[in-house]
Amino acid sequence: MAGRGQVAPSGSRTGPSVEVAGTHAAPACPERAVIAVKICGLSTPEAVDAAVAGGAAFVGFVFFPPSPRNVSASLAAGLMHRVPASIVKVGLFVDPDDAFLEEVLHNAPLDMIQLHGKETPSRAAYIRKHFQRPVMKALALGVESDLEKAKAYESVVDRLLFDAPPPKGATRPGGNAQSFEWSLLKDRRWTVPWMLAGGLTADNLEDAVRRSGAHAVDVSSGVEDAPGQKNPDKITAFLDLASRL
Repeated sequence: MAGRGQVAPSGSRTGPSVEVAGTHAAPACPERAVIAVKICGLSTPEAVDAAVAGGAAFVGFVFFPPSPRNVSASLAAGLMHRVPASIVKVGLFVDPDDAFLEEVLHNAPLDMIQLHGKETPSRAAYIRKHFQRPVMKALALGVESDLEKAKAYESVVDRLLFDAPPPKGATRPGGNAQSFEWSLLKDRRWTVPWMLAGGLTADNLEDAVRRSGAHAVDVSSGVEDAPGQKNPDKITAFLDLASRL
């Protein structure tokens, strides 16, 4: 991963190896694929095994009760035992308070915290320092002016994730099978790696990567049969395609 004084055009192809205050480091993403893939919203052994076998660089677990992908810390911990240390285990939270983060991190061995709510830069910086974990901040990208928001987070997080804005009336900020204009990200440069999310599937992944310039992608709804129901075959197909791009 590019350091804080270096420029990373998208997502490091070897992924993050991030130390926070010298205590906890996320493992480097394995060089298994040109495109580093995060399979998010995992909740079953079969889905986790498919992600691991297919070469996912990141696996994500959702800790947000309104989501159909929500898991308990104890369930996530059990699933994480199936994940080798070389794969980054990410916990997705939406505007969590300290007590909830403490509870989850005490029980589940997460390598990275993903903030997918309205967390401010100062809140993200606090969480990163206090909980001694690398932080990835998700940002909704609907129009070009939304990119300005990312600048405030570059110096306080370890990775950015660009997702589509949730549809009107949605109860969750991500995982809504919505996409955005990927070309908004083309040739953009940040001081930390970034990841593309939002409505990705095996059918549109190649186009999304080409138009955005992404080297790291996040998929959830695109490998499901229904919200929260991961399909191992779809996970395998998505990862196989990513490995050939």
